[in-house]
Amino acid sequence: MHPARRIALAALATALASATPAFAGPRDGTLDFYWIDSQGGGSTLIVSPTGESVLIDTGNPGDRDPSRIHLVATTVAGLKQIDHLITTHLHIDHFGGAAELSQKIPIHTVHDNGIPERDPDGGNNAAWPLKIKAYRDMNVAERIVVHPGSGISLKQPFVGPALTLQFVAAKQQFALPRPASGTPARCSDTNPKPTDTSDNANSIVSLLQFGRFRYFNGGDLSWNIEAQLVCPMALIGSVDVYQVNHHGLDVSSNPLLLRALQPNIAVMNNGPSKGCMTEVVQSLRGLPSLQAIYQVHRNLKQPENNAPAEFCANNGETGGAYIKLSVSSDGTSYTVTVPSTGHRQTYATRF
Repeated sequence: MHPARRIALAALATALASATPAFAGPRDGTLDFYWIDSQGGGSTLIVSPTGESVLIDTGNPGDRDPSRIHLVATTVAGLKQIDHLITTHLHIDHFGGAAELSQKIPIHTVHDNGIPERDPDGGNNAAWPLKIKAYRDMNVAERIVVHPGSGISLKQPFVGPALTLQFVAAKQQFALPRPASGTPARCSDTNPKPTDTSDNANSIVSLLQFGRFRYFNGGDLSWNIEAQLVCPMALIGSVDVYQVNHHGLDVSSNPLLLRALQPNIAVMNNGPSKGCMTEVVQSLRGLPSLQAIYQVHRNLKQPENNAPAEFCANNGETGGAYIKLSVSSDGTSYTVTVPSTGHRQTYATRF
């Protein structure tokens, strides 16, 4: 292992050891989320009240991101395996760490859009088989191709509200409501951007609900496809937590989508120089419903866009710290903690 990575992991291990214990759902009946630092990649770990785990994306290849995910999964969340891995799309910062992670902790079921024979970005098809080989060949128990309207049948808590995870969209297809259902959206100001021909547009969109609590994860879904989620009908409705699409890059987070979601808080899995862009931050700050923005990293290039320092898990280039959110066992409130800054704030669910 490179000495710098060894030092960073040792620092994270020390921080974990000194932090207040953050036990997973089976011990306290909570639904827990961990936004793990993959330096502007995607890696969100969810642990249900029964201890079942869902990991959405695995960051980049190399030792750094898989080791960070493994450390939080085992040391903080107390997991022995990843029950479900959702790979939102086939960009290296979202699937790249999967194969190496599978060598550190078992992964049972992979949910993705399937593995195409050709580069989904239309790039060098000759290089594609080598690029996807480790992900395609990794040892997992089961692979499931996602279809809009399907979901993951999570184990239900013995006590407390129902827990569901639905796939709202995948590969630019949508789980459409019945005719005359859904909520009409304000679609006159669509302001489309250039067509996105990359695999970002194919991102899997997940909606997780635990009683009154609702969480949205759209991977790197891009602007024009976001508009289709809400126009002419809003397919999702309001949420408590919006994981900011595409790390906070301004080719995503269409204001049409944000106004339809009306989130209470937004969490940005960004990097020190990736994401947290002005247009996105201004759109979020303009939402009447929004109470806070959390960032995995402070933006070192545009500091005026940053949330208050205590809302940012990492303040420098190296990083490694995570953000945690725990939903109460009855689904009526949730608490966000940033162990690296000591921040802790409880919010009421909205519904």
